[in-house]
Amino acid sequence: MATATATPQTLIKGGSFLIEDRSPDEIFTPEDLTDQHRLIGQTGREFMEQEVLPHLDEMEAKKPGLLRELLRKAADVGLCGSDVPQKYGGLELDKISSIIISEEMARDGAWAATLGAQQGIGILPIAFFGTEAQKAKYVPKLASAEWVGAYCLSEATSASDALNAKTRAVLSPDGRHYVLNGTKHWITNGGIADVYVVFAKVDGEKFSAFIVERAFAGVSPGAEEHKMGIRGSSTTPVNLENAEVPVENVLGEVGKGHLIAFNILNMGRLKLGAGCIGGAKHLFAEAVKWAKEREAFGHPIADFGLIKEKLGEMVVRIYAAESMCYRTTGMIDGMLHGIDQSAPDAGRQILKALEQYAVECSILKVVGTEVLDFVTDETVQIYGGYGFSSDYPIERVYRDQRVNRIFEGTNEINRLLITDMLLKRSMKGELGLIPAAQRLRDEILGAPAFEEAGEDGLLADEARLVAGAKKIVLLVAGSAVQRYLQALADEQEIVAVLSNLCMDVYGMESALLRTLKKARSTSEDECATEIAATRAFVYEAADRMESEARRALGRISEGDNLRAELAVVRRFLRRNPPDTIELKRAAADRAIALNRYPLIEPR
Repeated sequence: MATATATPQTLIKGGSFLIEDRSPDEIFTPEDLTDQHRLIGQTGREFMEQEVLPHLDEMEAKKPGLLRELLRKAADVGLCGSDVPQKYGGLELDKISSIIISEEMARDGAWAATLGAQQGIGILPIAFFGTEAQKAKYVPKLASAEWVGAYCLSEATSASDALNAKTRAVLSPDGRHYVLNGTKHWITNGGIADVYVVFAKVDGEKFSAFIVERAFAGVSPGAEEHKMGIRGSSTTPVNLENAEVPVENVLGEVGKGHLIAFNILNMGRLKLGAGCIGGAKHLFAEAVKWAKEREAFGHPIADFGLIKEKLGEMVVRIYAAESMCYRTTGMIDGMLHGIDQSAPDAGRQILKALEQYAVECSILKVVGTEVLDFVTDETVQIYGGYGFSSDYPIERVYRDQRVNRIFEGTNEINRLLITDMLLKRSMKGELGLIPAAQRLRDEILGAPAFEEAGEDGLLADEARLVAGAKKIVLLVAGSAVQRYLQALADEQEIVAVLSNLCMDVYGMESALLRTLKKARSTSEDECATEIAATRAFVYEAADRMESEARRALGRISEGDNLRAELAVVRRFLRRNPPDTIELKRAAADRAIALNRYPLIEPR
C-alpha cells in the first residue's frame, strides 16, 4: 500500500473557528481525497467484507485465536501500522488516511474497538513517547500484530477521573525494577494482549506510565466481561500482583504519565469520531435499502413522508459531522507537514499537533458518537420489529454503538473539556476568546448597527447566520465568565451549554465552507443536495443555539440585563426559516435514488 499525504492546509490555530473567519480554500474536505486515499479506503473495505464480516458470529462466541488471527491479517495489509513510522515497520500515512481506515473498520463495533486498541492506544504511546530501545523492541512487533497491545488506564474507582489511580508502583531495593500492584478495568484487548501500557502512581503520588509484558510474573488478565455490546471484542480486567517491571520499561518520565494519557486520548477521540461517522454512513445505506424493499399499504415505506424525514435528517447530520471531521484532520495534517517521522522527536511533534486541536478532537468525539446514536436509533425504527430482532444485524449495531458515548472520556467529560480548554487558552493569551467577548460587549453597549448588509451570493444568508452564531458564543461566554469567574467550573450545566454552542458553530461553518468549496468547481445543480443539507443544518442549529443561549442566560443574568441579552440573541440569530421539510425530502430522494449516503462518491 502506498503512503498518502493530504495537501497541506493553511496553519490554523485550534479553537480559532470561534473568532476568525476561514475561506473555503483553507479547509480539507472529503472531495479533496487523492487516488491514494481512495485506494486505502478500498483496501479497508475489502478487508472488512472478506475477512471480518463473515466471522461476526464467531467473534461474539469468542472463538479462540480468531481476534489474533484477524489482527495479523489486518497487519499484513497495513491496517495496524498506519500511523507508525516506516523505520519501525509501519506505513507512515497521513492522518486523513488514518480516519479513512477508521471509517471502514466501523462496520462492526467490536472489530473497530479491537483494531483501534491495537493500531492506536496500543502502539502509539510507545511510538510517540518511547526511547529508541523501547521503540525498536516493541513497535515493529505491534505493527505486524505478532504482539497484541492494550492500554490500561481505567480503574473501578476512578471513573472519569483518570488521575485518581489506585495502582501503585514502588522501586525495588536494588533499583532494577518497579513493583506494580493494582487492577485495571475495562481493558480492550485485555484477554489477548501481549503488551500493556499501564498507568500507575509511583510511591502512590507520581502518575507514570509503564510498558508491561504479559509474560512478566504477577501480570494476568481477568475473566472476559459480559457486555451489552461489542461482545466480539476482548474486554477484561488486568491484574498486577507484585509485578516486576524493569526500570527501562518506564514510558516517558516518572510523574509525567498524564502527558501520555491525555495526549494519546486526543488521537483516540479523533479516530473514534471518524469511525462513528463512517459507521453512520454504512448504516444509513442499510436503512435506505430496507426502506425501498419494505412495503406497507401497497408502497415501499421509502415513499412515505415520515420515513423521508428520518432519512433526510440523517443525511443532514452526517454531512455536518463528516465536514467537521475532514476539516479537523486536514488541519492536523497541515501542522504535521514536513515532519521527519524517523526523527527522535517526531512523536512529540505529532502530539503537539494533536494537542493544538484537542478542542476539535473532543468536538468530533461528541458529535460523531451522537450522530451514530441518532442514525442507529432511527434505523431500528425504520426496520420496525425486525430491527429489534437478533436475526437481523441492526440489533447488534444498536447494542454495539452505545459504548461510544462512554469510550475515550464520556461525552459529559468532553463537553466540560471543550469549554475548559478554550477558556484556559484564552486566559494564557493563546486564543483571543475573552478579548473578543469584551469587544462584543463594548459593541453592544455602544448600540452599533449589528447587521451589516454583507455579501450576496450562494448561501449568503447562511453565512451571515454563522457569523451571528459566533457572536452568540462570545456573548454567553463573556457573561458567564463575568458572572462566575473562577467558579464557572462549578456551573457544569452552563459549561455544557457553551460546548453545545461551540459544536454547533463548528458544524455550521464546516458544512458551509465545504459546500461553497464544492460549488466553486461545479454548478449549483450539481451540488444541490449539499446546499440543501447545509441550509437545513445551519437553520436548525440556529434554533438549538437560541434555545441553549436562553437557557444559559436565564441562569446567568436577570432583570433588565437579561432582557437586553435575550434581545441581542434574537438579533444575532434573526432569520427567516426555510422549508426544511422540503430540504430534507430532497436529500432523502437523492439518497433513495443512489441507494446510499449521497454526499460523497463511494471510495
